[in-house]
Amino acid sequence: MKAYFVSLAAGVIVGVIYGLLRVKSPAPPTVALIGLFGMLAGEQLIVLIRNILR
Repeated sequence: MKAYFVSLAAGVIVGVIYGLLRVKSPAPPTVALIGLFGMLAGEQLIVLIRNILR
């Protein structure tokens, strides 16, 4: 879980720097990122269900 927070913090810091420099982010559109988040959440949900059933 710590890796997720470090990754999020790094992303926020880079986003702030990009904003201050008024540089357009090379990241994909928000819709694509939400879809990726859904995929990752679904993957973790399967792992959680498997652990509960054990």
